[in-house]
Amino acid sequence: MASFSVNAQRFDPYKNFKFRVKWDGKYVAGVSKVSALKRTTEVIKHREGGDPSSSRKSPGRSEYEAITLERGVTHDKDFEQWSNKVWNFGAGLGKEVSLKDFRKDIIIEVYNEAGQLALAYKVYRAWVSEFQPAGDLDANANAVLLQHIKIENEGWERDTSVPEPSEPSFVEPA
Repeated sequence: MASFSVNAQRFDPYKNFKFRVKWDGKYVAGVSKVSALKRTTEVIKHREGGDPSSSRKSPGRSEYEAITLERGVTHDKDFEQWSNKVWNFGAGLGKEVSLKDFRKDIIIEVYNEAGQLALAYKVYRAWVSEFQPAGDLDANANAVLLQHIKIENEGWERDTSVPEPSEPSFVEPA
């Protein structure tokens, strides 16, 4: 049976510039860049004893690449506070790490041009492996000061409960 789309008129793919990131039930302020979600599955080669001239391939272990979030530096402490759960310099002997709640599930939402939620991805058991509080400082530049975190994760999936939006049609009044 053929699967028909609710929005059969859409020909253009979604753009990559309207998105939001959420963790702990709230949106993270100012995220301007999210690296690609990527899953790689190992290839296991084997051959049958009676067929020495060719090999067969089967899937092995799957790995999920780290995701990098980038945003302009402000007084918001979300990136720093999460990264401090893995290692907090100067916290005192035996209190440098808080492994109780250092993992988070995060949601990456993608919106269409009309601002409607189009896609969402759930990222599971994520934790910060790298934190850069501020990028390069350069007196000759004219750029935004950026910070980033690198998030390790144990997998992600598309949130299939997010329906395809029925996009509005803007018609000029007669």
